[in-house]
Parts: sequence; structure tokens; C-alpha cells
Amino acid sequence: MVVNCEQVWREISNFLDDDLDPGLRSAMQEHFQECKRCTAVLEGTRNVVQLYGDERLLEVPLGFDHRLHRRLDESLYPTRRTFFGWMVAAAAAMVVAGGFEVARSLSPPRSGLRSAHAHPGHAVPPEMMVVLYPDGKTFHVAGCTYIHGKANLQAVTAREAEREGYVPCVRCLKKYLQETASVDYGSDAS
Repeated sequence: MVVNCEQVWREISNFLDDDLDPGLRSAMQEHFQECKRCTAVLEGTRNVVQLYGDERLLEVPLGFDHRLHRRLDESLYPTRRTFFGWMVAAAAAMVVAGGFEVARSLSPPRSGLRSAHAHPGHAVPPEMMVVLYPDGKTFHVAGCTYIHGKANLQAVTAREAEREGYVPCVRCLKKYLQETASVDYGSDAS
């Protein structure tokens, strides 16, 4: 009888327990003499069985089994104390979230600008056609060299772009921004 490696691996536990018919056992012994890999698997399995069969390996302290059973019982049947603890934690989270919501509603409304550091344009003609990148923060004149993401541009009017929170590009729309700045500076001087 000839056996291959897979058959040996399936029967290795029975081989170690001496629970095989004599023909298969002798075929496996011949295979072990020829195959180094299966011999290594046999020795490794034998070592694992010996380690776990050694009672000295897992000496537990006195009373360990009682403590283990008590902890298992506690984890299987949660007490009312843990339920109330979770309820208190959930209520505290609701109070904190409510406090943040109240604080947010009482704070002054923020501008609708997409950039916290931007200033809206005041002199850009509202019907002027501009282009913008949907995830961007600025709108541009169609030929601006500073446009990012040219593949997904949208053409809208300046009024629509400002309504959505976009601000004018300071490079391609600077003439409109400078006019506004000179008017503002003039009003501050008087």
C-alpha cells in the first residue's frame, strides 16, 4: 500500500494514538522514512501532544475553578447594576450633545463661505459667467491659469457662485476686488 502526504496528514493523529490497521500503519512508516516534510509534521504533532498532555504545564492556583465559574456566571447574566451604568452613560452623552447643540444655536450665524479665511467679492458683475470646481472654494474667469481640477468644472453666474459660498479668485478677478478695496479705503479716510 502506498500513501501520499495528504493521507498521512489526515491520519497522523490516529498514527500517534496507534489506532490504525497494520497495513496503513506500515505504509505510513515507509512514507516517513522517505518524506522529510511529513516526518517534521509527525514530530511537531508529537511535541504538541506531549506538551498539552503534561499536567505540570497548566497548574492552576487553588480556588481558580470557583472564581472562573463565578465570572462566567456574571458575564452570562448581567446584573441590574451594569444596565443602570449604561443608562447613566447614555443620559450623560445626551446631555453633552444637547449642550453642544444649544451652544451652536446660540452662537452668531457664520457666513456661508466655503473658506473661513476668504472675503466675498462685492464688485463682481452678478451676471458674469464664471467657472468653479464643485469641491473647491473659489470661482474663476474661464481662462484663469490657477483653476484646479479642470476636468470637473461647472459654468455658473457669479451671483450663483457667491450664493453657494464660493469667493472670487484673487488672481483672475483682482480688478474687481481692487475696485472694491479702493472704494472701501476711500470711505475709511473720510
